[in-house]
Amino acid sequence: MAHTDHRTLRRALRREIAGTIGLLTDEHDFRAMRRYRSFAFQDHATYLRHVEAVLRTRALQGGHTTLTLFDPEEYADYCARGGLDPDSHTSRTRFTAELAATGPAVPYDGESLSALVPTLVDESVRQATWEYAASLLARLGPCTTCGEDLGRAAHARASHLLTRILDTAPPGHLHLVCSVSGPAETLLAVLHADDHDGRPDLDEAEALEFTAVLAVGLATHSPGGLVVRVSTPGAPDRVHGWRLRGYGLVPLTAGEVFDAYCTDVQSGDLIAPESNVDYCAAPDLGDSGAGPAHGH
Repeated sequence: MAHTDHRTLRRALRREIAGTIGLLTDEHDFRAMRRYRSFAFQDHATYLRHVEAVLRTRALQGGHTTLTLFDPEEYADYCARGGLDPDSHTSRTRFTAELAATGPAVPYDGESLSALVPTLVDESVRQATWEYAASLLARLGPCTTCGEDLGRAAHARASHLLTRILDTAPPGHLHLVCSVSGPAETLLAVLHADDHDGRPDLDEAEALEFTAVLAVGLATHSPGGLVVRVSTPGAPDRVHGWRLRGYGLVPLTAGEVFDAYCTDVQSGDLIAPESNVDYCAAPDLGDSGAGPAHGH
């Protein structure tokens, strides 16, 4: 009887333990891990099937599991810095536990792995974009004229502009995209907002990344733009946008929005316009875009 009680208690305790799996999402990363003898899997498809089986078993037993991206290069650096043996289950477990605390992660809720992987990759890209944008803003330093921190001022300016955009948007589901052409790469951020009793309901992480990317464009006077798509049941989607210029956003005309959406970026060829979409002039944000003295 006591033995049965122990087993019951241990099963109950296992349900209390939250677990994390570091996932090798693509074939390239999987091959990189095969150089370790302690890594048991021979092919990526089999590996993914077993991961999904473990996830489902844990879910059926009432366990909570989080997925995070396992990067073999980051893992090798982690082991080198910590003096750990990379060819060890224990080292991989320690690395995964640290990823769960600091890196992008998504909870497993019973959906297929093929549906979860794109979400996890998107989360990883979003965090990397935010970290890169934040580091760019931090390196700008103080204004030589007034001494104000340029990165902090640009972030405040971007927050103000985003608030104005949300305030002027009609009710509906909003899909916002901000792109900034930097010297090394183009930064892209996406923000979704649903109308919630007349107020936009935002994802905090998305909003942070979006604001940081817009702030980089403002602070560095880089080419870029911001587009909003408004979806309302029973009506055509409405699309409008602004061009980054100086320290502000200049509204695009309906024709400019149409041209932007109906031109292939790579070839310059025309693309057929989407059906049930209205290309509209952007609302005036009531902001000159001049900004403070350091914004010129």
